[in-house]
Amino acid sequence: MLVKFVSSETGELMMFADMASTLLRAVGKETGRRGTFTREEMLPAAKLLREAVARGETTAGKADDDGDDSLVTLGPRAWPLIDMLERSSKGDIHANIVWEAAADF
Repeated sequence: MLVKFVSSETGELMMFADMASTLLRAVGKETGRRGTFTREEMLPAAKLLREAVARGETTAGKADDDGDDSLVTLGPRAWPLIDMLERSSKGDIHANIVWEAAADF
């Protein structure tokens, strides 16, 4: 299942639900079908993700296209969301990021 993140400031970002769940849990967010980051939540969430990346945290996932399940570092998966959070936080006072999936994940 895919999760689509939409920012009022930067556009869309899509990722698989397992990774979205990992990243959202890392910043203390519920992994429901829909959710939001307010402008006030964006920089603290980006900071938490940067810290997780710096610690070298890993998650189970597809490391490559040959179907090999292995541990994957959060960095390559987290940077697009970190970028969205940081850029959106600098936007309009009403800036927000929402996510949506077909079901709770």
